Amino acid sequence: MGGSDAEPRLVDKARAIWRGLTLAAMALLGAAILVALVIVQSNANDQRDRALQLQRHSYDVMILTRTLSGTIARAEAALGRYVISGDQGNGRDFADQWDQARDQIDRLASITDDNHAQQAPIDRLRAAYQARSAELSVTALSTAYRKDRQAYARYYEAGKSASLREIDRQLEAIIATEHALLDARTAAAKASVDRSTAIQRVLTVFGVLIVFCAIVLGFFTIAAIKERAAAQVEADSERERAAVLEEAVEAATRALGQQEAKLRQVQKMEAVGQLTGGIAHDFNNMLAVVLGGLELARRGLDSDPASVAKHLDNATEGANRAAALTRRLLAFSREEALNPEPIKPVDAIAGMSDLLDRTLGDAITVERVDDGSGWRIWADRHELENTILNLAVNARDAMDGRGRLSIRTSAVTLTPGQIGHCLGGDHVAVAVADTGCGMAPELLDRVFEPFFTTKPVGQGTGLGLSQIFAFARQSGGEIAIESTPGEGTVVTLYLPRHNATSAIATQTNAAAPASAPIHAITGLGILVVEDDPRVLTATVGALEELGHHVVPCPDPLDAPRIVDDLGPFDLIVSDVLMPGQTGPEMVAGLLDRYPHLAVLFVTGYAGDGSAADFGGRPVLRKPFTIAGLERAIVDAVQVDRPLTDQIAAE
Repeated sequence: MGGSDAEPRLVDKARAIWRGLTLAAMALLGAAILVALVIVQSNANDQRDRALQLQRHSYDVMILTRTLSGTIARAEAALGRYVISGDQGNGRDFADQWDQARDQIDRLASITDDNHAQQAPIDRLRAAYQARSAELSVTALSTAYRKDRQAYARYYEAGKSASLREIDRQLEAIIATEHALLDARTAAAKASVDRSTAIQRVLTVFGVLIVFCAIVLGFFTIAAIKERAAAQVEADSERERAAVLEEAVEAATRALGQQEAKLRQVQKMEAVGQLTGGIAHDFNNMLAVVLGGLELARRGLDSDPASVAKHLDNATEGANRAAALTRRLLAFSREEALNPEPIKPVDAIAGMSDLLDRTLGDAITVERVDDGSGWRIWADRHELENTILNLAVNARDAMDGRGRLSIRTSAVTLTPGQIGHCLGGDHVAVAVADTGCGMAPELLDRVFEPFFTTKPVGQGTGLGLSQIFAFARQSGGEIAIESTPGEGTVVTLYLPRHNATSAIATQTNAAAPASAPIHAITGLGILVVEDDPRVLTATVGALEELGHHVVPCPDPLDAPRIVDDLGPFDLIVSDVLMPGQTGPEMVAGLLDRYPHLAVLFVTGYAGDGSAADFGGRPVLRKPFTIAGLERAIVDAVQVDRPLTDQIAAE
């Protein structure tokens, strides 16, 4: 009994020990599995967090890239508005947007500095941005200097620039690289999860604890999937918000564009009003001289015949001043010098002494100082004199007709960019200083704008300083202005030194009287086509005075019939712009039947056109003198082949 009882106890004890050992082993195994699961799960959580962080980083990079693209687009749109309107607000908007784009590029480089694959596209993007900056800066500067035609051309060419395409390519490359990186990171995270799941499945064969751990691991896996889905939903929501924001920005931009268009219209009308008032004031003064001289001459016919010539001379001078004003307006619109030649500024100023004294009056003391070392410049003498006279008149108005005016010429050597955009080298500086009221800093920023003036309405066109600015640029120089309220203003022209040692033959000024003798031609049969009856009468009278047989024609559509009925004619004198048919169109139809017919075009404004635009025929500009008309007739009848450029004015 004892032995048999002992044996079951031993067996039970052995079983108990075995169970204990088994339980201990299972406990140890369960603990090991639990530790392994914990470790695996911890790694999975770390990798998941890392994957989510990298995903957010990738989305930040792509969103920032899209934002950069939008900023560049808005900057270029602002530049377009600035080129069209010339509004400085648009120019500042362009500069702000373009600077913001540079900051965004720096931010993009900063958040991708851990990714070497992105550095090369970002470097190329930065280089393309800098190249684009140089192109757009030239366009903005052309607009700021009122070179609208050049600004339009540069802006059009900038739209096809390789740098713009390079920016787009690099932005797309950055986004594509980030997309690929995001896909790779997502695949790596998925592979890590798959490995963890595989390990969990292997461990489930070791028992219930493994199954339990697998269940727990499955729970954690589901939780991770839910978190991943929540992150995806959040990302989609962010994209939707970005899209809504972009639409709101576009709507605001459209509304702003409409308001800017209205503002430009208001500014345009204001500028036209200022221009009209100023020109009307100047022309009224000139017409007063003309009408007064003619009236005095008419009265003098009976009472004082000797004074008639004097009064007629005064009227002619007034008419010539009106013609000179018209030529200055045309020169301003063309933005080109009329007759450059080597000039000593000090000689030009000395030759204006009497004119300045008469213009400024006795209450203003004029001081002339020369330190120009006899240097010459290459410029239009009349434009230089007109520039100095404009500055002197502005100074007189600023001093209210009483004070001291100083005109100083000096020789200076400048470094590139020392004065505005002036090139380096020797320059002659012409400084006009006054003791007037001066100008506030906010006015100095606008003094060179066309139509801007501080004078009352009707007392200035706002073109004076704009023409001076254009003259300086046309002559290859620069202009600087300094002013202190209550103390006065100094305007300095920096004009490049002309180093030519020999006399240079210059073109004959179209507005100057010709001195070369001409061989008069009389007795021509001439058809005059002009829609303005007063101009037609005056032209017919002038031609008859020159001894020609003249037939007037007020309608270009009647010209072919008159030529057929009353011809043949030796010459047709035709206006250019007429209702129903232009002069060149009428002449083209007549030359098909009368190819040897001589033609002379007469126009008040031909824009930038040359004689080639009129079929190689001479063009006489209004107003003209009888001597100029006679010279133009000689040129017209001597034309036997198309001319390259022959536009006369008298």
